[in-house]
Amino acid sequence: MFKQFQSFQLKKIDTAKFVMSAVELKEYIDFEVKRVYFITGIKASTGAHCHKVEEEFFILQQGSCTAVIDNGNGLEEFEMHGLASAMYVPPLVWHHFKDFSSDAVLLALSSTNYNPDRSDYVEDYEEFKKLKR
Repeated sequence: MFKQFQSFQLKKIDTAKFVMSAVELKEYIDFEVKRVYFITGIKASTGAHCHKVEEEFFILQQGSCTAVIDNGNGLEEFEMHGLASAMYVPPLVWHHFKDFSSDAVLLALSSTNYNPDRSDYVEDYEEFKKLKR
């Protein structure tokens, strides 16, 4: 699988009783999921950063938000709405999320276990741009 940022509209199965989105991970990512976390009760934008190694797959479970991404071409915004919005963020892609609706729930699948020393993070945008050159 080619390792570049991608935004997806997941398949929806609409039945008489519910709407379901089934995600066959092999269709979207090729990394082993080592950590799953949820972002809820959001009061502000998430912290802007990139990772040197970590890969992430984000699935908006509910509500809406805006993803801010720099894949080396400058900052771009991607609107995410409802259960069918997802995106793959490989290493060295600057990202954060903002403008969350009050009911937003963002699920993240990560290729790494949590490391409290944050040694995989680049949190300075100018340093990120130097790394991308």
